[in-house]
Amino acid sequence: MRNPLRKFIGMVVLVIFVISYAFTAMVIGDMTLQHSSRVVQLLYFGIAGIAWTIPAGAIIWWMEHGFRISRRQDAD
Repeated sequence: MRNPLRKFIGMVVLVIFVISYAFTAMVIGDMTLQHSSRVVQLLYFGIAGIAWTIPAGAIIWWMEHGFRISRRQDAD
């Protein structure tokens, strides 16, 4: 796949992912932690606020590198 097309697809996927992740994390936190203490809420939203960076980093890596298969030839 050509680099500009891969970057465009990655950008669209990243925007959709971040919006849907934020909405889902917000709804889950609101529905399940309404009667929890502020410390539990802070921990949940802190972890949920950082956890999106792992899949987003994978998307960004794919945008830059793609799925290249490196073929190494042994020097025998």
